[in-house]
Amino acid sequence: MKPEDLAAAAVVTESAQDVETYLANVPEPGQSTLRALREMIRAVAPEGTTEEISYGMPTFRYKKGLVGYAAHSKHCGFYPMSPAVVERFENELVKYGTSKGAIRFPLDKPLPQSLVTRIVKARVKEIDARPRVRQN
Repeated sequence: MKPEDLAAAAVVTESAQDVETYLANVPEPGQSTLRALREMIRAVAPEGTTEEISYGMPTFRYKKGLVGYAAHSKHCGFYPMSPAVVERFENELVKYGTSKGAIRFPLDKPLPQSLVTRIVKARVKEIDARPRVRQN
């Protein structure tokens, strides 16, 4: 894929109003990687979890932001929305690029399903452990 094609796809995905439109505009191999990641998340997300576009990327919400994911030119970004969760799995993430709140998976390699599943479950547990603030 040419760099100008990636730039055009980035503009379309960033302005997408729904997850299906976002995914449909991601070039391969990124689209397949993101769809696989989405299914891994859906498989373990609790009942009541929803999907939306937030901050220009697909995001799962469970009481609050659960995890997000996004296409990039050279990787798939996975965002557990918790530096503590990323830190908890740092030993298993050494072969992937990470930052405080992001994990970068290669676009053209199989995703680590067990690791993704455990990260999502850890994030759910973290959210459930926080006391709910009652709104008046």
